Amino acid sequence: MSNVSITTNKLTIGYRFRTGASRPFGEAVVQSDLSFSLYEGEMVCMLGPNGCGKSTLLRTLAGLQPALRGEYRIQNTEYRPEKSVALVLTERLSMDNTTVHDVVALGRYPYTSFLDGLTDEDEAIIADSLQQVGFSAPSLEGRDGVGFSFFNAHSDGEKQRILIAKALAQQTPIILLDEPTAHLDLPHRILILRLLRRLAHEQGKTILISTHELDLALALSDRILLMTPGRGVQLDTAENLKKADAFTAAFGMDIFSPLG
Repeated sequence: MSNVSITTNKLTIGYRFRTGASRPFGEAVVQSDLSFSLYEGEMVCMLGPNGCGKSTLLRTLAGLQPALRGEYRIQNTEYRPEKSVALVLTERLSMDNTTVHDVVALGRYPYTSFLDGLTDEDEAIIADSLQQVGFSAPSLEGRDGVGFSFFNAHSDGEKQRILIAKALAQQTPIILLDEPTAHLDLPHRILILRLLRRLAHEQGKTILISTHELDLALALSDRILLMTPGRGVQLDTAENLKKADAFTAAFGMDIFSPLG
């Protein structure tokens, strides 16, 4: 078995909010008592109905919001989070007067400074990251190609691929993605998931993806992290989860026989 990359122990996720002077903070618990481990070199797809906590879990593991209770650990010797975890969210972004190249270059800033700027190696990584998600590499001399077009000039699906390229350029051992194929057509959905699976297997990365692409998740993931509303998660192979009828319990219906 590969090395443990992410581990959680009785993790409770959700949100804190202000309620008033006498009781300044309340909690909205989304899921509790989550204990599981993810390993280097595997792609795990997280499935579950809307509102069960998939996005909340990703944001917690990425350090964007605090855990309510319990703990999680990122097993990495590098203590800077931006060098350990890359996160791709589904929020639609608008970046006026920002080129595709500059968006992807944001992934290199953990390794650079504003004074030093981007090196030739950084530029090569940016170009390679764009190529991996299906775009032509930018040409610094001619300023042509997708890299130097404006980010806002692209479709939602193209923007999603550009943000995945940014995560690739960040070169972290862990990549967390929240519905990365939501705005993509079928060929690009397959391209992206195959790419992520290849990164896991060939480069030893840990890839955790929240998705509603049931058929692709079952076909391409190494394991499934199945989240049931209010009842935690199960982490196992798709075959074992199907045998245990876990999908029916999570979704409240037989999702493999939609006609009944």
